[in-house]
Amino acid sequence: MSVLTHPTPVAPVRTPSKRTVLMCRPDFFTVNYRINPWMHPQNPTDTSLAVKQWEVLYQTYLDLGFTVELIDPIDGLPDMVYSANGGFVLDGIAYGALFTYEQRAAEGPAYMDWFREAGYTVAEPEHTNEGEGDILLVGDVILAGTGFRSDIESHQEVAKLFGREVITLNLINPSFYHLDTAVAVLDPSPAPGEKANIAYLESAFDEPSLKILRERYPDAILVSEEDATVLGLNSYSDGYNVVIASRALGFEKQLRERGYNPIGVDLSELLLGGGGVKCCTLELRR
Repeated sequence: MSVLTHPTPVAPVRTPSKRTVLMCRPDFFTVNYRINPWMHPQNPTDTSLAVKQWEVLYQTYLDLGFTVELIDPIDGLPDMVYSANGGFVLDGIAYGALFTYEQRAAEGPAYMDWFREAGYTVAEPEHTNEGEGDILLVGDVILAGTGFRSDIESHQEVAKLFGREVITLNLINPSFYHLDTAVAVLDPSPAPGEKANIAYLESAFDEPSLKILRERYPDAILVSEEDATVLGLNSYSDGYNVVIASRALGFEKQLRERGYNPIGVDLSELLLGGGGVKCCTLELRR
């Protein structure tokens, strides 16, 4: 008597792509104010440990063959290490950040100055936005978050500036106040004919946004609350290698099953400020 068996699905072959990113050493990192649920100024932080952990991330990118540019940190701007919030760069145009909270306001001009000196065309924002924290390029489409930090009017500004389709997603969980804490872009440069995919946390979004995500990304990885709460989704991918929080073990397994190569790093000290891998990584696209 024969037994019917079902073949084990074969994960697709993933191909890494070269990436160019901007980072900022956390030489002045501390938590001395509270602008998100992760921050507790009464608890001590260790700047030297934050630097050591950041250096591991920096070296990981170099080992992967990335080009890593650096912006000088500024004393008095402890959150400047979260470079992803400094802007959104595409087609050689740098759309600057206009921060919600006064404590981070000076970061916007600092990053725009760096973009100008690096030869990018700078578009100064008219509406509040926090850069790649809420603006993510997924293939040819831009996913844009709102609800806590970025005004929905900034999405219209981005659409007009870059001529791309911009899809608004509404965040509803204060712990996931930026889109890049609730969505991970897994395929930044999909091959012709292939569709970019993502991973996300369902509970971070309202129902209309979930409907959009389910329809557009039916094969998305759905990440657990446990992995999301160590900012596992705040990750960075080159299409094959995905740098993630080392404690996001479930997400690591999910990525391996899909043919990606997860690389865990410990940024637990920077997590005290509400940031992880992606927060420390601003992609530069000429």
